[in-house]
Amino acid sequence: MASPIFQSGLSQSKILELSKDTGALKEAFEEGSLPAVAAKLQATLQSLENIRLDIGITGGTGSGKSTFVNAIRGLGDEDPNSACTGVVEMTVDPTPFPHPKYPNIIIWDLPGIGAPTFQADKYLQRVLVDRYDFFIIITSESFTANHARLAHRLLQQGKDFYFIRSKVDVDVAASRSRRPRTFSEESVISQIRDDCWQRLQAEGLEGPKVFLLSLFELGKYDFGLLEESVVNEVESHKRHALLMALPNLSKSILEKKAASLRQHIWLEATVACGINPSPVPGVQDVACDLYRLIQSLEGYRRSFGLEEDSLMKLAEQTGQPLHRFLEEVHIPKTKVTKELVVDLLGQASRDASAFTQELLNVPVLGALATCGISFATIYQMLRLFLDMAVEDAQSVLTQTFLSHSNHKLSDNSNQ
Repeated sequence: MASPIFQSGLSQSKILELSKDTGALKEAFEEGSLPAVAAKLQATLQSLENIRLDIGITGGTGSGKSTFVNAIRGLGDEDPNSACTGVVEMTVDPTPFPHPKYPNIIIWDLPGIGAPTFQADKYLQRVLVDRYDFFIIITSESFTANHARLAHRLLQQGKDFYFIRSKVDVDVAASRSRRPRTFSEESVISQIRDDCWQRLQAEGLEGPKVFLLSLFELGKYDFGLLEESVVNEVESHKRHALLMALPNLSKSILEKKAASLRQHIWLEATVACGINPSPVPGVQDVACDLYRLIQSLEGYRRSFGLEEDSLMKLAEQTGQPLHRFLEEVHIPKTKVTKELVVDLLGQASRDASAFTQELLNVPVLGALATCGISFATIYQMLRLFLDMAVEDAQSVLTQTFLSHSNHKLSDNSNQ
C-alpha cells in the first residue's frame, strides 16, 4: 500500500469548484440515463484526443528550422526520429514529424525559401498550404523580401503565421566578445527586434508578430510569448491538443494546461463510473473502470513531463544530475498501476461526501446520484492528482531555470 500523497480535507474553494460542474452535469443528464450520457461523453473525450494539428515550419537555409522542429517536439538534433539539420538546405519536400507523445500533432519541416527566384504562390502550391493550421517563418539573420512575400500570400489565404528570429544567443555572445566593456544584452536584443520590425514593415507588413529565440535554450527570450500567442489564436477546438503538446517552459503555459485539463475532469469521472464499472476492492461503495483512470493519470504525468523518461531527457539537456529533478516530483514517477489507483481512490473517498450531497440537491441528476459516491470519489481523486502534478511541474520548471542560471554564472566566471 502506497503512503498517502493527498492532503486530508476538502477545502471550501474546491467544494465550490465541484459544485460549479453540477451545471454541466445537469445539462448532460437532461438527455438520458447514466450509460447513455457516459457513452456520449466518452465520444467527446475521444474526439479531443484525436484532434489533428498541422504546423508548417519554413525559412531560409541555415535558419534553424529543422532544429526548431526538433526542439518543439522536445528532441535534440541527434535523437532518434529527429529532423536532419545542417548548414545547407536539408529539406527537399515537406516532411512530417509527429510529436513523440501526441502523434496527432504534426510538425512539418518545409523546404527553404532562400532561392533568389523564390515565388510564394508556387511555393504554397508545392507544400499544399491548406494542410496547415498555422506557419512559423524563421530566419537567423535579417528578414528579406522572400519572407515578406510569403507572409503576404499567407494573409491572402487567411492563414496565421509567426516570425521567428533565431540564434539570438549567438548574436548576444558575439557582441559580448567584441565589446566586453560596453556590452548590454538588453541593448543587443532591442537592436535585433527593431531591425526585424523595420525590415518587415518596409515590405508592407503592418504590426508583424516577431519573436526572438535561442533554439538551444527555448526557455530564454520570447518563447513564452510565442506560446501565448499561438494558444490564444489557434482554433478553439484545437487549443487543448496544442496545449498538451507544448514544452513546459513557462508558468503561464503550465497554468493554461492545468485549466484545460480541469475542464475535462467531470467528463473523465462520468465516463469512468458510467461505462464498465466494477467494484473497487477495499473502497466502500465505489465502482468504476480502473483502466480508464490509469490512462487519465498517465495523461497528466505525460502532459507535464513528469515521467522518468522526460525527466532524464531534461537532465541531459540541462547538464544536471537526474536526482535534482526527481526530488521535485511527489506524484509517482513510474508507470501508474491498478494498485496505485485503488490506493488513491481510497484516500479520496474520505472527502467525497460533500460533493455527493451537492449531486443529491440537483433532482435531474438522480441517475448519477445512485453512484454519487463513485463519481465524487473519482472526481476528487483526479482533481487532487492533477493539482499535485501542476505543483510538481512548477517545481521542475524552477529547478530547470536554476540550472540554467548556475550554468550561466559558471560560464561567466570562466571567461
